[in-house]
Amino acid sequence: MKLINRLKNIGPGALVAAAFIGPGTITVCSNSGASYGYTLLWVVMFSTIATIMFQEMAARLGIVTGQGLGENIRERIHHKGIRTIMTMIVVSAIFIGNIAYETGNLTGGAMGFQSLVPQISMKTIALIIGVIAIVLLFSGSYYYIEKFLTGLVFVMAFAFILTTILSKPDMGEVLKGFIPSFHNVDWLSVVGLIGTTVVPYNLFLHSSSAAQRWKNKEDIQDARIDTFLSIGLGGIVSMCIVTVAATNCAGLQIQSGGDLAKALQPILGDFATILVSIGLFAAGLTSTITAPLAAAYATSGILGIQQDMKSKRFQFIWLVVIGFGMILTAFNHSTPTELILIAQGANAIILPIMAIFLMICMNDKKLGKYRNGKLSNGMGVVILMITIAICIKNIMEVIG
Repeated sequence: MKLINRLKNIGPGALVAAAFIGPGTITVCSNSGASYGYTLLWVVMFSTIATIMFQEMAARLGIVTGQGLGENIRERIHHKGIRTIMTMIVVSAIFIGNIAYETGNLTGGAMGFQSLVPQISMKTIALIIGVIAIVLLFSGSYYYIEKFLTGLVFVMAFAFILTTILSKPDMGEVLKGFIPSFHNVDWLSVVGLIGTTVVPYNLFLHSSSAAQRWKNKEDIQDARIDTFLSIGLGGIVSMCIVTVAATNCAGLQIQSGGDLAKALQPILGDFATILVSIGLFAAGLTSTITAPLAAAYATSGILGIQQDMKSKRFQFIWLVVIGFGMILTAFNHSTPTELILIAQGANAIILPIMAIFLMICMNDKKLGKYRNGKLSNGMGVVILMITIAICIKNIMEVIG
């Protein structure tokens, strides 16, 4: 009974899982598995642990202060010049990154649905997905959005876990993939796997949604369980995608989740292809909703705009992201991989900055007993240093 009550409390963490398990993640994980087998599963595990660490801090900050990360950052920057520069960097990176992600989300979700209904054009499906996202966000109901996305996360998990079982991978080889190895490592793939999991916009999304969901500091334990279960499940989904691709698509060029679905058809049959297509469609739809929502929370927090889902200014921000995403999808000729690279370039700029500010906020004496302890700070610093190194590598790869 207690477990059921815990599961009922799943919410903000599921939004984060819905956000990072998008077509970009499916593409990068599929490509990694097809190209390098199980050898980079340890990177997915590290990314999942890092995401849980940072997202737990963000949720705790939101519950204790009753504000999102953007508002907390704004309160701690007193110098007008620094605040202006910071605002310009964050807002620019958020819009560039989220619009690129949104275009990839719409394209990827459409690929999944088109695999099921090939008679409908991909661009038409993408526009329909965009309209669904607009209608749901215009409802202004956080409760219904949260429940809808939580349901889709479980649909994705079911689809990809079952596909992994059907693939019958060699579990001995799979387990070896969780042992860190730096021999002949393709760092572009490492950058991709981490860059699609540890997403800076989700820190804003999680802190703001946790502040809305839980009003009492005593609820932090529920928030932690939600974070661990939801993001842990998201990590398992990513690991399953790598495993499926490594088992069935070794040596193939996988440029999108749609390629993965097609590649499985002659090996595992139509059922597996349908499962992956459903998972890809769900991933595209969830990310199409969460990317603009995260952009709205982040931008409104930094600019000092009221974070009310029925506020005209708040709605305008997410509408701009979806609108540009739909326009670029209609005229886009880039592959999902190219769009992911653009989004990761924006991530490379903003992730270290946001992680540093999150750590500063979590060590504020005003938080009292809820601020970071030595263990959280130690692990946070280690992950931050690795993230900075990877982000520098990311920028160089994108430039290259």
